[in-house]
Amino acid sequence: MLTACQMTSSPEEAVQAAQQVQKPVVYQVFTRLFGNTNTNNVPWGTKEQNGVGKFADFTPKALTEIKEMGVSHMWYTGVLHHALVTDYSHYGIGVDDPDVVKGRAGSPYAIKDYFNVNPDLAVNPANRLNEFEALIKRTHDAGMKVVIDIVPNHVARNYHSLSAPAGINDFGAHDDTNQTYSRDNNFYYVTGQNFKVPSAPDYHVLGGKPHHLADGKFAESPAKWTGNGARAAQPNIHDWYETVKVNYGVRPDGLYDFPTLPADMAEQDYKAHYAFWHGKDLPNSWYKFRDITLYWLDKGVDGFRYDMAEMVPVEFWSFLNSSIKMKNPEAFILAEVYNPTLYRAYIHQGKMDFLYDKVGFYDSLKLLMQGKGDAQSVLHAHHSVSDIAPHMLHFLENHDEQRIASPEFAGSAEKGKPAMVVSHLISTAPTMLYFGQSVGEDGSEMAGFGKPSRTSIFDYIGVPAHQAWMNNGKFDGAQLTPAQKQLRAYYKKLMKLSSQPAIVDGELIDVSATNTQGIQANNVMAFARANSTERLIIASNFDAKQTQTVTLTLPAHWQGKVTDLLESHPIMRIENNKLIITLAPLASVVYKLES
Repeated sequence: MLTACQMTSSPEEAVQAAQQVQKPVVYQVFTRLFGNTNTNNVPWGTKEQNGVGKFADFTPKALTEIKEMGVSHMWYTGVLHHALVTDYSHYGIGVDDPDVVKGRAGSPYAIKDYFNVNPDLAVNPANRLNEFEALIKRTHDAGMKVVIDIVPNHVARNYHSLSAPAGINDFGAHDDTNQTYSRDNNFYYVTGQNFKVPSAPDYHVLGGKPHHLADGKFAESPAKWTGNGARAAQPNIHDWYETVKVNYGVRPDGLYDFPTLPADMAEQDYKAHYAFWHGKDLPNSWYKFRDITLYWLDKGVDGFRYDMAEMVPVEFWSFLNSSIKMKNPEAFILAEVYNPTLYRAYIHQGKMDFLYDKVGFYDSLKLLMQGKGDAQSVLHAHHSVSDIAPHMLHFLENHDEQRIASPEFAGSAEKGKPAMVVSHLISTAPTMLYFGQSVGEDGSEMAGFGKPSRTSIFDYIGVPAHQAWMNNGKFDGAQLTPAQKQLRAYYKKLMKLSSQPAIVDGELIDVSATNTQGIQANNVMAFARANSTERLIIASNFDAKQTQTVTLTLPAHWQGKVTDLLESHPIMRIENNKLIITLAPLASVVYKLES
């Protein structure tokens, strides 16, 4: 473990020396919204009406404050140039048709140019790539790594790169569009039919506001398959109609036009995977995404979050991730996979570092927060992935999920406190925070496309609780209410526990929590973490109204005094491997057993 007393000879070494060993903490920020100080929040509002944040808003002060939350990795969401309605034609950028754009600011998962960044995010759009490179440097100077999205399953319907390096062609540039499928086509085609824009009685493009291209038409001939796999020339309004699906050599009947991995490759490292693919003739789309990721590594990006990774064959991930790791063995690779039956294949064969632990852990924890579940179900969900637990990233909020404080989720940011204790401390896997979470953002704004409870990713909007913390670019929280300040202080103290030795690499130990009747407590979740140097006892009361007194049954050799590292509960003693504690509503303890 590095210590502050080490001698250093450069600023970079000083930053490294000041950092303790910790498990990763990822801060997901929706880049377009982070620095926006505009509070108009007009539904379907333009950039001029509602404002937009910039790369420049991530000042050294802002990044330092984020780092103080224990953050190790910044996931900048929505960085890549995606389709949007705002007109940047005077910068040589083609105008996007709102009929195939969701919202006015556009979905960050409908990428238009993989080799440049969103012009909305630059003070000078002509200099947008340099402005992002400057943000990468500021993030590194603050002692954090940079993660961006890669969306391998689909691209925007109007994909066209203005910035691709020499020798790299656009997706679909050499496709045989007379064929529904060909191995080296980048897309699938609905041959002989033109694309038709979907419609629905309750949906109006841009909320019905006028736009010269909003005519219910978009020229695409022949039509391409839609991003979620819909094969009709006119997709449904609920399909991912703004995107087209990328072909990886998977035939329409599901058969593969590429080699499959031998079973024993699951036990091999990335170097063996790289060697396996070396020299093989593979579908064109594989090479395109390899070129994209290596391009961003060269720019200083430290890792990637893959959108809907399960919709792309695991063999491709073996090829791509081993290529990435050969260039940067420390690259951070996180994937969105929701099918539990695929978890192990995508980790072991696909060489993913981390997957979302949503189906199971997050879903059961959410039910417990809502008063609809019980602690044992959460523990059962965690144990069901015990063999891969270090790979299963935990979160309570992200851009796809409802805000904790929204009525549709828990209706109170306070209910997130015991859940965050459990989510953060139960394993060695990374923890993720979403911007605004630590100050109780409720996602209640009606932005345009989509409904409240999730902070909009499709429109220009302000984020009120986050803006209060931002305080017009001072990033000092001066506009926060006392309750919001207390919540953020709680998160800050909790997240810094990521550097406790037992949290970094300790094993999980089951702890029985029984009530005064000797029955397992449904609303109290308890466990222990221990390594050779530290033993911690964690317990959280999820009941928002009732105080809970429980008896914790610990390993037989655990005896002595315990002190709380989180909420300053009284010093206690373990007697006969029992610890009796009283927890107020939504309270938690993180007791450290003294040697």
